[in-house]
Amino acid sequence: AGSFQEAGVIQQAYSLNFPLHAVPASCAQCPAWSAFSVSSPAIVLETVKQAGAGAEDRPEAVVVRLYEAHGSTVTAWLQTSLPVKEAMLCDLLERPAVQGRLPLEQQGLRLSFTPFRVLSVLLVLSR
Repeated sequence: AGSFQEAGVIQQAYSLNFPLHAVPASCAQCPAWSAFSVSSPAIVLETVKQAGAGAEDRPEAVVVRLYEAHGSTVTAWLQTSLPVKEAMLCDLLERPAVQGRLPLEQQGLRLSFTPFRVLSVLLVLSR
């Protein structure tokens, strides 16, 4: 019922097409853990991958690709439990954008999206 945004169609489609796979834990009391979370249901975290050659050959970096899926303008927070020491916007070839440095805030990284915009974020991790 309602619009596709209200019905959660995007999330349901991902759940159907990319189901989670349960992996046995090494202990019964292991704490819950999540590598990434996004504050808005309009934003889809599509890809997490090791940074490639366009990222200046940084083996300690990952690229996170997100997009706005509801046709809205929204500001969202990307949070991670990874040890990020530097974050910057990058292009699709993973080259850092001019003035693309993102401040690391307690709430995470503040990202602004226009309708259907794709953002790539290069995260340099502490070793």
